[in-house]
Amino acid sequence: MQTLHKITPCLWFDNQAEEAARFYTAIFPNSKIGSITRYGKEGYEIHRRPAGTVMTVEFEIEGQTFTALNGGPVFKFNEAISFQVQCETQAEVDEYWEKLSEGGDEQAQQCGWLKDKFGVLLRLRLLQPMRLEQGGIVEDLSRRPIGDNAPMIHHYGA
Repeated sequence: MQTLHKITPCLWFDNQAEEAARFYTAIFPNSKIGSITRYGKEGYEIHRRPAGTVMTVEFEIEGQTFTALNGGPVFKFNEAISFQVQCETQAEVDEYWEKLSEGGDEQAQQCGWLKDKFGVLLRLRLLQPMRLEQGGIVEDLSRRPIGDNAPMIHHYGA
C-alpha cells in the first residue's frame, strides 16, 4: 500500500479477516489486497492461533486503507459504526446491494442500510437523490435524519 492515511479503520474478526478482505476487494473497483501478517509461535499462550495463520490483512478500497484483524470472538460488529458507500447511479446501488447483502442479516436490510455476512453495517447512498413513483427507490423526506441533507433511500430488494 502506497498511500499513508492518518486514520486506518481496523475491522476485528474472529478468524475471517482474509475472507472479508477478499470479499470486499472483489466487490469494489480500484481495490487490492496489501500485506498479510501471520501469527508466529511466539505468544501462542495468549492468542491460541497456530503458527502461520493469518493475523492481519491490509487492503485498500478506492484509496482508503483498511486493516482486517483475526482477533478472536471477543468483539462483534454492531450498529455503533457503519460505512457509507456513495453511489452515482441506481444501477450502482443495486449492484452493491445484491453483492453486499448476500448472506447478510435480512432483518437489517432496509432504508438503504444492510448488514453483510460478517455483520458489518453499510449504508448505500445515492449521490443524486431521485424520486420514482414506482420502482426500488423512493425518497421519503419524512424519515430524513435531522441535519442530513441527503434523503433516506429505501431499497426494497432486487
